[in-house]
Amino acid sequence: MRWHPPGYGGTRRNADQVKRDGWQEQGMLAVSIEDDRLTWPEKELVRQLGDRLYGKRKDVIHEQ
Repeated sequence: MRWHPPGYGGTRRNADQVKRDGWQEQGMLAVSIEDDRLTWPEKELVRQLGDRLYGKRKDVIHEQ
């Protein structure tokens, strides 16, 4: 017999499900600018928002 404390065990959600739940339940958005589902303008918008909120990334040079 296997017993798991509450919150442990069972099935694990994949990363996209965690992101989807975070958006739908809390209004939190986690998105990568490398996501192939995004168009170039959408990726650029995400990059600009990230730069504005958290500062430019040190390891990447942005072309403008």
